[in-house]
Amino acid sequence: MQYSKHNTQFTLGGSWDRYNGKHYGNINWASNGGIPVNYQYYYEPADKNDLNIYAKMQQQLSKNWSIFGDLQLRSIHYVIDGFDDNPSILVDKQYNFFNPKAGITYSNKDWEAFFSFARASHEPNRDDFEAGINEQPKPETLNDFELNVQHKNGTFSWGATAYYMLYQDQLVLTGKVNDVGTYTRTNIPKSYRVGIELQGAIKPATWFAADANLTLSENKSLNYTEFIDDYDDGGQKSFSYKKTDIAFAPAVIGAASLNFFPLKNFECSLLGKYVGKEYLDNAQKENRKLNAYYVQNLRMIYTIESKVPKKTSIILQVNNLFNAKYEPNGYTYSYFLGGSLVTENFLFPMAGTNLMLAVNIAF
Repeated sequence: MQYSKHNTQFTLGGSWDRYNGKHYGNINWASNGGIPVNYQYYYEPADKNDLNIYAKMQQQLSKNWSIFGDLQLRSIHYVIDGFDDNPSILVDKQYNFFNPKAGITYSNKDWEAFFSFARASHEPNRDDFEAGINEQPKPETLNDFELNVQHKNGTFSWGATAYYMLYQDQLVLTGKVNDVGTYTRTNIPKSYRVGIELQGAIKPATWFAADANLTLSENKSLNYTEFIDDYDDGGQKSFSYKKTDIAFAPAVIGAASLNFFPLKNFECSLLGKYVGKEYLDNAQKENRKLNAYYVQNLRMIYTIESKVPKKTSIILQVNNLFNAKYEPNGYTYSYFLGGSLVTENFLFPMAGTNLMLAVNIAF
């Protein structure tokens, strides 16, 4: 439901969702062993109900000032009747979350700025409950503070956003195994992300435009404990770290594009992206990282206008123009063997120089 009058806008809404997963396994046929046809060897249903109600309000206080608020009540009910590898874990959990958001905005001609705060909580995933009967996961909570300022005019615009994201009980992979030897996510008490996002765009002439963005950040786990399999003596060894980088969280990310319009209906763009080094787990070890990389793409678009169809665009894009060798993702596994720590990294390499041709037709 929506209400709007003068300088006030109000929205009230909500939703209810139910997911029922059967989680079963059947053997349709077996040649021997005395197994009957369509034998069901496991059945662990899981039921999740999600109910939420929210209210949003925007209020224009004056010509330059406005405020907004967003309140959400969310209730989740999990009922899980065991797991394939651990049928003894029975879950019946009710979570009630209050997720508020509020902010204030100032605008004056070419300038705009805002400050906002948001709090959000999230329930564990189904497989997180398989951590063990005595190690059931807790929900995650995030407090997010953001401060933004931006300026726009006819040829140039720029913006900067500073943010601080404080996590409580964030669920991450620590290497710890559950009761049946499966790696599951574990809550870490505190972690945070703090940084600044910069962006800018310029169009000094009709034939040229450019834009760029850059994010500089610090992303840390506090009091993180890592667990490593010990193949020599059995079990696992644990290692504690006071402050380490969050996995897959590079401190530097940037992108830029140079766009040229030399002819009517023709566009040529150079698209570049840089991603700083990032670690494959939360232990911040140099032998478990993804190296920084830069990728350059080239895109050309020619548009033909007519009555039928109205517009036809022919797009040629050359990806990885300089044939860079890089891996944007992967995973790592470490263990003790023969008295030494062995680390194995598994990476996902990206394609070298490749082409894509597309035709878009608009009627």
